[in-house]
Amino acid sequence: MKDLTERLRAVKLVVADCDGTLTDAGIYYGPQGEELLRFSRRDGMGFDLLRQAGLRTGIMTRENSEIVRRRAEKLKIEELHLGVLDKAVALREVGERLGLKREEIAFIGDDLNDLPAFRSAGLRACPSDATTEVKAVSDLVLTRPGGHGAFRELADQILQAKGFRSVYLDTFANSEEE
Repeated sequence: MKDLTERLRAVKLVVADCDGTLTDAGIYYGPQGEELLRFSRRDGMGFDLLRQAGLRTGIMTRENSEIVRRRAEKLKIEELHLGVLDKAVALREVGERLGLKREEIAFIGDDLNDLPAFRSAGLRACPSDATTEVKAVSDLVLTRPGGHGAFRELADQILQAKGFRSVYLDTFANSEEE
């Protein structure tokens, strides 16, 4: 088996579960019954940084949520899959359509319903607060919890392994002091 750095370097597509991975697994209900979710802006920057580096990104969730659709649109997510009951099949189909090998796909999830997707991914990651069962089969247990920068941490590790610098860092490094 390749070492973790080689596996991170091979990734071309990063797909995330939503609830418990991009959110803190909580759901807020307003007085009219409306649902609200909390997302991390740092995770959003992780999607942007991956895109800058030429990687594809996706969200795959069992829920069929307008909130997630709007978040994906804002982040310019290329692969949005809502209402997915079999994440293994769906992730494999995405990989085939994009011409990717299993080892070029990373999936980050936090709970039992994400385990099937792990079978179709070459790199399996989870937030620090994932279930015990998910942690046991993850290649990478991140230090950040879901909805609090876990996705960004994964993105940073992939980009570091690939030797990418952000255009944001380049802009900062090239700016003149006033």
